[in-house]
Amino acid sequence: MTTGPEQPGHLTEAERPANNEPGLVCVSLTVNGSPVEVSAAPTRLLLEVLREDLGLQGTKSGCETTTCGACTVLVDGRSMKSCTVLAIQVRSSSITTIEGLADGDRLHPVQESFRRHHGSQCGFCTPGMVMACVSALAEDRIRDERSARRALKGNLCRCTGYQNIVSAVLDVATKESG
Repeated sequence: MTTGPEQPGHLTEAERPANNEPGLVCVSLTVNGSPVEVSAAPTRLLLEVLREDLGLQGTKSGCETTTCGACTVLVDGRSMKSCTVLAIQVRSSSITTIEGLADGDRLHPVQESFRRHHGSQCGFCTPGMVMACVSALAEDRIRDERSARRALKGNLCRCTGYQNIVSAVLDVATKESG
């Protein structure tokens, strides 16, 4: 019987218990452009690894059911809710969190647009909203108000009526397309 990535549930030799600690596997990721290796239980969520092991607190735990979107990150450029994906499921992937969007002191265009349009109030949902928008814009899924609202559908904000968020996203979309 062979083992490896081609058979789900089986670990390769590199993924077997790290540091001789029973039950832990080595998960290699690229996070915000930097390669990292984490020893984690196979049941460890990506959200937990990002927040607890790597100290990236921008990604939030809101509902733990993928309903609110506060945990949204980019995995290989596509938005994914990190509260229900295991870290081992995204091994060898490139993960971008809200902390990885800005270029030094220069905000990502979506972050800047949220700032200009007052697209956040308490800020709890903002990282997930921004990450979902970055992914939707990269996939050219935002062309008008309806498509912007559709792209944000999986992200909840309990503070706003979404209008400033939608305005921020549309502002970036029109600048990128024009």
